[in-house]
Amino acid sequence: MENIAWMAWTPPTAIFFVLLACTLAVMTWLAVYYPEAERVGILRIPTTRGDRLFVSLILTAVIHLLWIGLVGTDTIATLPIGEEGFEISSLWLATVISLVSAVVIFRTV
Repeated sequence: MENIAWMAWTPPTAIFFVLLACTLAVMTWLAVYYPEAERVGILRIPTTRGDRLFVSLILTAVIHLLWIGLVGTDTIATLPIGEEGFEISSLWLATVISLVSAVVIFRTV
């Protein structure tokens, strides 16, 4: 565990990596049981599910970095859980924007 101690293992970080692993597992399962077919979308180039996933992951990183740089990660709400409460960061709004953009990418690109 010492070799990964440099990383800030917070609940959002753990959720991110768990969801990324689940996404890759689902994409692998889809590739096995429903073979990919290239399609041409608004970019006018043939793309596969993997291509669209890659574009959406890159866009997610850009959205989050811009959000942190321009808006910050201030607390927008505190849920009354536990003694001190559970703070909800504004970064979750960037996550919602990223999920919506991923759906748009998978539908149109």
